[in-house]
Amino acid sequence: MIPGSFDYVAPTTVAEALQVLAAGGEDAKVLGGGQSLMPVLRLRMAAPTLVVDLNKVAELRGIAVEGDELVIGAMTTHHDVLHSPLVAEHAALLALTTATVADPQIRHRGTLGGALVHADPAGDLGAPVLALDASLVLASPTGTRTVAAADFFQDLFTTAVQPGELLTQVRLPRHTGWGARYEKFQRVAQAWSVVAVAAAVRLEGGTIAQAKVALTNMASTPVRAAAVEAALLGQPATAESVRAAAAQAGVGTSPGSDVGADAAYRTHLAGVLTRRAVSAAAGIS
Repeated sequence: MIPGSFDYVAPTTVAEALQVLAAGGEDAKVLGGGQSLMPVLRLRMAAPTLVVDLNKVAELRGIAVEGDELVIGAMTTHHDVLHSPLVAEHAALLALTTATVADPQIRHRGTLGGALVHADPAGDLGAPVLALDASLVLASPTGTRTVAAADFFQDLFTTAVQPGELLTQVRLPRHTGWGARYEKFQRVAQAWSVVAVAAAVRLEGGTIAQAKVALTNMASTPVRAAAVEAALLGQPATAESVRAAAAQAGVGTSPGSDVGADAAYRTHLAGVLTRRAVSAAAGIS
């Protein structure tokens, strides 16, 4: 199908983009990489009167270390995240997850911020951002506010971003030296996750000192596997302890049933993939 007609603006600064968004009102849509928005427009699932293209806003791109945080601009592409030495060093879980997103063509165009704001529960990048306790910076004409990842994802395709706001940065506490793994089950290559698990583990002398685990497509938003994290804390990094903790992966989740899998199968997958992800992150063969 062909999208409906709309006005198009390509601002060059965040201030200009916010001004244009304010003028466009609730009928304005933001274009990042376009990998989520363009299919929606073609299917006429959205009919904006104005599209605001952020690709010329240079200040929204880039990766840097600021104190104890790794800061990633919202318009930074998946390709740049994947190939950044800073991300590999300080947020390995995000790099590993990004490597599973679609294909190289999509990764060259799609952006981290665009994927997070789209908030598809089967999208891969919400889980590592949640697991790594990221905070997200939202700008508006009146200033900026920072939202924890735990509060950012609110429901199916729904985030804390309000009309007239832009996601400008993703800020991640540095997880330097942590083991990490993203385990993803998909029906065919480059497809959305049926279920996936993001795990980051910090060891001290063979003991699991910290563990962070988040699940993809086990609810209407990414969810932390809190029961798994609690069960791993202080345990020896052994196959037995990880297996026992992974059995609790379905606690607190609400997986749906669709053509890809039913809820019971997703719950089973969550346990299997959690065991694999945590084992790999902890260096257990």
